[in-house]
Amino acid sequence: MFSANVEKWAKDTFQHSELGDSRRSRRLVKLASSLANHLGQSLVQSLKSPADIEAAYRFTRNQAIDPQVIGEAGFAATVEQARHYDCLLALEDTTSLEFTHRTMRGEMGHTTSNRRSRGMHAHSVLLFAPDEQHVVGLIEQERWTRDLQAYGQNQRHASRPYEKKESYKWERASRAMETRLGPDMERIISVCDREADIIEYLTYKVSNHQRFVVRSMQSRCIKESTEKLYQYSGSLKRADVRTVQVRQKGGRKARKATCDVRYAPVTVKIPANKTGEPVPLYYVGCQESGIDNGLSWHILTSEPVRSKEDAKRILDYYEKRWLIEEFHKAWKSGGTQVEDLRMLSRENLERMVVVLAFIAVRLHQLRYLGLNKEEAEKQSCETVLSPLAWKLLWSKQSKSKPPKKAPSLYWAYINLGKLAGWYDSKRNGRVGWERLWEGWFMLQTILEGYLLAQSLDL
Repeated sequence: MFSANVEKWAKDTFQHSELGDSRRSRRLVKLASSLANHLGQSLVQSLKSPADIEAAYRFTRNQAIDPQVIGEAGFAATVEQARHYDCLLALEDTTSLEFTHRTMRGEMGHTTSNRRSRGMHAHSVLLFAPDEQHVVGLIEQERWTRDLQAYGQNQRHASRPYEKKESYKWERASRAMETRLGPDMERIISVCDREADIIEYLTYKVSNHQRFVVRSMQSRCIKESTEKLYQYSGSLKRADVRTVQVRQKGGRKARKATCDVRYAPVTVKIPANKTGEPVPLYYVGCQESGIDNGLSWHILTSEPVRSKEDAKRILDYYEKRWLIEEFHKAWKSGGTQVEDLRMLSRENLERMVVVLAFIAVRLHQLRYLGLNKEEAEKQSCETVLSPLAWKLLWSKQSKSKPPKKAPSLYWAYINLGKLAGWYDSKRNGRVGWERLWEGWFMLQTILEGYLLAQSLDL
């Protein structure tokens, strides 16, 4: 869960990092704490003294420090948090990090269909507790660069072994989670988009008794019908009606879609060009009626679906997949500004990339707390702000004496945005990433200034 005390958060996350020297671990904790307190700022801007700046640069340049070891410390902290929950969604997705700094371009790979793009890819797994509505933490992240010489190798996709394909990342992530979580893996449900609809991955998950919810990418052959899956779903009896909030994205406007819900057990056949046994699964469909090219979700899951309540739960799980996309925003464009890093080598860069990933989770936790208005209004703002911090925020925003009782967490969320100039023009009560983190930073600056003035008065 979110910790208002940055130093405590950094210590809890990184203090057990096995970097070969306890001084390196202490430096990592101090570095993470400073960066978290000065969101989106460079090392020079976030650290207070020339000695600290030099020590931080020595840390990022130290070839003996493996970026993966830094990550393992954070994953271990997430494992400890995961033990407090009975059910966890492992929300997975891949994003690209693009870097324009010329000194690094030679060590980067292509990131898009554009041959000139340069950067790295990252596949992340974020744990979320659906019953408690908590963003728990990162449990896995793999980073890689594509071989520039292999540009266009998708044309030879069918001839390459499964383990050599980039799509093997889904199974690799599950294997890494199982290694870290051990028997607790039985409480994890992987939630993936269409890219994970790979027959080898589905087979692996079922054969290893791992739980999952995967959106289907293709209408597969099934044993239950001579028709393929999507056509077969149209013959199923409507079990429920569901209203889906379609989120605004790009040029697409936000809207509400009214959808028919259907479900059934299905047995997916192995494609003709592959070998293996048919895969027993459950199907849940959620399709907008009466609209061409409307919302259409075809979900495959290992979870038993025998009633409309079961189907609703699966769709609820899938709808939480947007949280991994929000993590990417916190990491990239809305909080830590990871793509603005300027380092002299890929390894130096990756050490910072990993640290900022865990800071981005912390930012994500704060914003999600505020977005959940109903719950946020029940909680005190002192879950994220110290008594002095919220009183300073109150005085700055209300121009009046702070109340004796701390206001709600939702009040803090809204007023941090307002501190940075946010105005609820869309009337949706959603403070954007940039304004929220700018407000958080401004409040930290006000707090530091107040404490400095108090010390000078002594």
